Amino acid sequence: MTEQTRLWLRDLRLPAMEKAYSGQLELPASLAMGFDERLALLVQAEVESRRSKKLSSLLKTANLKDKGACLEELDFSKSRNMDKCLVANLADCRWVRKGYNLLITGACGTGKTYLVSAFGNAACRQGYSVRSFRLPRLLVDMQIGRGDGSWDKILRDLKKPDLLILDDFGLAPLEPLQCRDFLEVMEDRYNSASIIIASQLPVSSWHSVFADATIADAVLDRLLQNAHRFELKGPSRRQQLLASEKKENDI
Repeated sequence: MTEQTRLWLRDLRLPAMEKAYSGQLELPASLAMGFDERLALLVQAEVESRRSKKLSSLLKTANLKDKGACLEELDFSKSRNMDKCLVANLADCRWVRKGYNLLITGACGTGKTYLVSAFGNAACRQGYSVRSFRLPRLLVDMQIGRGDGSWDKILRDLKKPDLLILDDFGLAPLEPLQCRDFLEVMEDRYNSASIIIASQLPVSSWHSVFADATIADAVLDRLLQNAHRFELKGPSRRQQLLASEKKENDI
């Protein structure tokens, strides 16, 4: 019966349970346990395996720029202006379920991309789907999509994830067609799905990025409602890391 049970578990596509069952048979101490306890361990093994596979899939699809970023390792040095209480309140990602937005601004090197990736990582661990893009490249792809017929598909794909991350907003002014594409993305996700936007520009300067002032009003109205903000400051962390690595190499 033991071999038949293994085959049934394999047929049912329960590989983790099959492995745990085989492990129990090889350990005399496991066989001394009660039926309910042994069954619970088998089910636990399968559940944990599926959760791990789902998380790996979510993280792969998210395509986070800093794959190792996590909220637990954030630097809360006073000079960075990182709101520790706000991070703690957002760590469980309930704001994603509510469709709230997150706006992260700061000069180059202050850790925006790390913070964005850390929140994306946290969202994946809570079971939310995430997609991450550099906004300039995404808008170019959307313009190309208008010509090759893939524009509608791109827009549908941008509507699907629970959390959409758009990095490098405001690196260059948005042309009229790019403004309209950006508005379409905002409209599809308004009040239904969350967005994180990272930018070197303060939010007060975002209006000037748009060539079309009317569209700027519409986009910012949708973005700023129910939005949490981080305004990072301090010296460039990238330069600090390079200096630290140079010092270690010199030693």
